Amino acid sequence: MSMSSPSVFLVSVSGQVEAGRFMGGDNLHFNYCFTAGQDWEVVSGLEECVSQTACCSDDERQLFVWNFPIDITYKSTNPYGWPQIILSVYGTDFFGNIVIVGYTACHVPITPGTHTRRLRTFVPESASTIQKLMSWLTGRRPEFLNPKIIAQGRGREVTRVRSHGEVTITFNVMMKDFAKLGYDCGAPSKAPYLGAAPPPQTVTVPREGQSDA
Repeated sequence: MSMSSPSVFLVSVSGQVEAGRFMGGDNLHFNYCFTAGQDWEVVSGLEECVSQTACCSDDERQLFVWNFPIDITYKSTNPYGWPQIILSVYGTDFFGNIVIVGYTACHVPITPGTHTRRLRTFVPESASTIQKLMSWLTGRRPEFLNPKIIAQGRGREVTRVRSHGEVTITFNVMMKDFAKLGYDCGAPSKAPYLGAAPPPQTVTVPREGQSDA
């Protein structure tokens, strides 16, 4: 009896949010959430989660180390709306108020294997100097009502932001049934560290009238 061909493909994502580097602030934690297109459905894992609080390291690196795991599996029939992860990092200001320290987002890598991404974070800016002063005094800094807006292009042109810090994430991506549905997801990544590319290969092209044997 012949087996029926699959109608969906699977994308399994694991890994961890390793660490962050931010100037100023302490006791940082983050919220992460995944977003994907309408054809994507979560099979297992968590779409949203809150990390533990981390303090800044005492060495010269000045890192906030979380090593917080991520784990989610999607199924879909259409690669449009490929999943993205969104991070919102929070900390305490001079007055002890919990304020936004940085937003960032990136797509899940589109090839299987281990990948490391170092992402720049940003924070929204007040529209005027007076609003900036008032937000500093009251502890109510500008932030997005829905962090998923940073994974969309619509409406981003009217926001004012500034770069502030970076976060490192490691992804372990596994894919199933892509080839059976006619999709080429590429060769698995074999980079041992930081997603480094393999060494270049030299190809000799024979000149005109010269045999390549």
